[in-house]
Amino acid sequence: MTGPDAGDDPVEIDCRELPCPRPVIELARALPSVAVGGLLAVVARDPAARHDVPAWCRMRGQEYVGEEAADDGAPRYVVRRLS
Repeated sequence: MTGPDAGDDPVEIDCRELPCPRPVIELARALPSVAVGGLLAVVARDPAARHDVPAWCRMRGQEYVGEEAADDGAPRYVVRRLS
């Protein structure tokens, strides 16, 4: 697992209570608000998000940085905007 670079402050979206495919939909909606090179973190308890977020990044040409745990232990998936 790779975490975000030191000093980066990701924009975080809370998708803890959203079922599949909503975390990826919210990721797509939020990405334009992040500067190119910036980070976006999707916090989601939906088990499918573990596979969906990296797959979405591959399909959309974005960088999947890795998975972390949010303060409450929920999975937090970090994406870097490349374009």
